[in-house]
Amino acid sequence: MTDASLPRIATDIHTNDAAQRRLKARYRGEFIFQALGAGAVAIAAGFLVLFLSTIVGQSIPAFTQHYLKLDVELKREYLNPQNASGDDLTRAIGAANFDAIVNGSLRGYFPSVTDRVSRRALGAIMSSGAPSMVRNDVLANPTAIGTTRQIFVPLQANADLYLKGQVSPVEVTRGAGELGVSGTSGQVQLSSTVNNFAPLLAAVKTQLQGEAARLRVDLAGKERVLVILERDAGVLQRGLATVPEADRARLQGRVEQEAGQVAATRSEIAQLRQRVAALEVRISGADRPEALDNALSSYLIRINGGVIKLTTVQSSNATGLVILPPRSTDVAKAGEWEVIRIVQPEANRRLSDREIAYLDSLKQRGLVEQRISREFFFGGASREAELAGVWVAVVGSFMTLVITLLLSFPIGVAAAIYLEEFAPKNRLTEIIEVNINNLAAVPSIIFGLLGLAVFLNIFGMPRSAPVVGGLVLALMTLPVIIIASRAAIRAVPPSIREAALGVGASHQQAVFHHVLPLAMPGILTGTILGMASALGETAPLLLIGMVAFVVDVPKGITDASTLLPVQVFMWADFPEAAFVSKTAAAIIILLVFLMLMNAVAIILRKRFERRW
Repeated sequence: MTDASLPRIATDIHTNDAAQRRLKARYRGEFIFQALGAGAVAIAAGFLVLFLSTIVGQSIPAFTQHYLKLDVELKREYLNPQNASGDDLTRAIGAANFDAIVNGSLRGYFPSVTDRVSRRALGAIMSSGAPSMVRNDVLANPTAIGTTRQIFVPLQANADLYLKGQVSPVEVTRGAGELGVSGTSGQVQLSSTVNNFAPLLAAVKTQLQGEAARLRVDLAGKERVLVILERDAGVLQRGLATVPEADRARLQGRVEQEAGQVAATRSEIAQLRQRVAALEVRISGADRPEALDNALSSYLIRINGGVIKLTTVQSSNATGLVILPPRSTDVAKAGEWEVIRIVQPEANRRLSDREIAYLDSLKQRGLVEQRISREFFFGGASREAELAGVWVAVVGSFMTLVITLLLSFPIGVAAAIYLEEFAPKNRLTEIIEVNINNLAAVPSIIFGLLGLAVFLNIFGMPRSAPVVGGLVLALMTLPVIIIASRAAIRAVPPSIREAALGVGASHQQAVFHHVLPLAMPGILTGTILGMASALGETAPLLLIGMVAFVVDVPKGITDASTLLPVQVFMWADFPEAAFVSKTAAAIIILLVFLMLMNAVAIILRKRFERRW
């Protein structure tokens, strides 16, 4: 046969235009797929970074606390007047009035604070738990009675947040000219030869303009609402004459209701117009005296070692109330006095100007220190944010997870070994397998209801105890461990069993000496996943009462306790601003707890891992 008789085959099948187009389309499809995959990874990583950065950023303030250094005079006539010893001394110390002792020590730093309002403001900057801390310190060191002891007590949560810059921005500027003060107590006059207060007055006018603009927006909205209400009221009034007699009484009630809403809206509009007009009058006066109320930014003058809160200001002079008395009435030169602007109005914060003045004075004298918060790391539940801690929840979580692991791991692995290696393949085992798979998908709150009905109501076990929480979480974790263990056992090559049986090992020896060690890494992985899921559960624990307010560290598995997820849930519901950072910090602790568990699992998995 000659070459001419053979069919002609195209030689450009992979190089012609159609092939090039197909090739480009394939490359373009691969590129799009890779780009979508990389984009999905980038988006997931971005959300993870955003989540972690937000949580970490919010949690940082909770790890530190500002402490006040008190020189407490432990007078023997107050603490041990009878010179008692032993148990009598303990009772005498416990009965002593440490509130008076601690408050007296704090007031010693401010001899001028004598009136009731000032004393209350001074005491408010210190934690309410300070007397108890001093009492515990004296009980631990009874030999200190009769001496003066230096003790660090935490500041109140809002005072701590202020020193961390989270209550209000604070602007401090030095005075440009000379300033004189007329007295050292009560209402005083501040006067200068130049317009020292002109920038301050301009800032107040700007703030008033912003308030007036906001009120005008509210006024425009109210006027639009009034138009709609008047239109609806007119429609109802006209319809009143056309409805049947039976429906007239009901419609008359609606007409009266609409009329009441119209009247109330008109009254609100009139009040808003009055407020806007009053603000416009205040804004229009370029150098008229301006009253500083608690709806405006606060201004404090620090002069001659004292602090004066401005109440009225003009370009060249001002009137103020003395908070901390100046040492003298001498004229302060330029740069020797300061204007402190607290941007957030006093009406919008929980820390008064007087308390801020006391805090700044204590900090300037070196009596306030920022340290690692021992209360957060080693404290329990408390309504006072500066005293609340996670240690009770950490101990409770550890006890509960130990009980969960001791119950769920051996039972789950044993059940998996039996079902996979020894159980006969019949209808009963199929039903058991289906139920195990179904239990793994049951909502966790169902297990909480089971624990409430069985463990608490039937068996009468202690509420809020780690033993009950461990039992409930063990029931919830069992299906996960069984399924993961069966998958790990099934993944061991059949040749391992066959080789063991071939050299004379029994079925039981083949399973426990050869199959189970090779399946252990997978079993441990499934177990740690189940334990991590159990650690993050909140709903079943709420039903068995582990939301209890627990102050003391549990000594055993039957003592009242709480868990980290429940602690996070409780703190997230508190309205105080300080609990926001506490909640984020507790989440960080929980994440660290989970990472430690995963690290242990990885170590154990590497320890038992074998290659075949």
